[in-house]
Amino acid sequence: MLDQQTIKTIKSTVPVLAEHGEAITSHFYKRMFEDHPELKNIFNQTHQRAGDQPKALANTVYAAAQYIDQLEVILPRVKQIAEKHRSLNVKPEHYPIVGEYLLKAIKEVLGDAANDDIIEAWGKAYGVIADAFIGVEKELYEEAEQQKGGWTGYRLFDVVDKVKESEEITSFYLEPKDGKALPTYKPGQYLTIKAEIPGETYTHLRQYSLSDAPGKSYYRISVKKEKGLLNHPDGMVSSWLHDQVNPGDSIPVSAPAGDFYLDNHKRPLVLISGGVGLTPLMSMWKYAEKAQPDRPVHFIHAARNGRVHAFKEEIENSKPGTAHLIYEKPEERDVLKGLHKSEGYITLDWLKTVVPEDAEFYFCGPEGFMKAVYGMLNRWGVPEDRVHYEFFGPQGEL
Repeated sequence: MLDQQTIKTIKSTVPVLAEHGEAITSHFYKRMFEDHPELKNIFNQTHQRAGDQPKALANTVYAAAQYIDQLEVILPRVKQIAEKHRSLNVKPEHYPIVGEYLLKAIKEVLGDAANDDIIEAWGKAYGVIADAFIGVEKELYEEAEQQKGGWTGYRLFDVVDKVKESEEITSFYLEPKDGKALPTYKPGQYLTIKAEIPGETYTHLRQYSLSDAPGKSYYRISVKKEKGLLNHPDGMVSSWLHDQVNPGDSIPVSAPAGDFYLDNHKRPLVLISGGVGLTPLMSMWKYAEKAQPDRPVHFIHAARNGRVHAFKEEIENSKPGTAHLIYEKPEERDVLKGLHKSEGYITLDWLKTVVPEDAEFYFCGPEGFMKAVYGMLNRWGVPEDRVHYEFFGPQGEL
């Protein structure tokens, strides 16, 4: 527990963190990677270069300072990050390194404004927060290892099939190389792939949603090949998977993780996806149709056109009235059998005509798409506890 003076000191830094938080976390990563380059094997360097990871960490540090006397408020966020840490194999011994460089960054960025009392207070606060993460992650590691077929660390999986789903998305079917049992997972969760790319100094870790229902003899991930924009190169890991990984190859994989997964409510279920955001929702949809047969399900997917729309055949074979498709710019050949199809974008007026208000809503897609969907549901008056979403990459704000 923190004493009242420490809490008071931490709370006094909230305005400073609001102004300088990203500068502090950007400096933190820079200094830490200079002195501990081995940590590049864990952290996503693409998110570092894009500034997404420093921004996400700044938001977390800010929230920790704001609620330092009510850490239960941010416990859901702690659990969400802990899931990611477990999938990346972050260990207790990493926390002292992070703490050391975070304190250095606060001091070096703020200068004299970060006096000894502030640094001491943040040292105590970091210790409490780190202990919370370590405790939650210990439980997650034990859960991952103790389940039937479970494991910790990385386990080799053979690529047994590779299927092109659209111009942009390819599925990889993975089976454990050791031939032992495959643990189940919650529909909506993801795998972490360790990419050992020829010519690269460090390994690259990426999370990809499981895109099929659990209970199969394989895991399926469906990966969009990320095209570079302006001065940004193509996605390194997605390009490696698409261009170099083939059936017969083996990939290290960590056990399924993630806190974005399907509930067991009896309320109607609405799944709304944009682009490659359909991957975790495919898992939920296919699971719900089999395991929750009496539950009304509506699957809404938005794509530019049929060429980039994955899983067409699986969707065509869905129950009548289950799937609703919206193509931004449909082409002549974009005729799908028996499916409700619209042109343009999802709007609230349209949404009200195809799904019930008293549903559980799950959505995933590009950030702009998610902000639009979140705004619609908010204007419709859907309660926050029935709105569920996941970001691909560092957690953002809607």
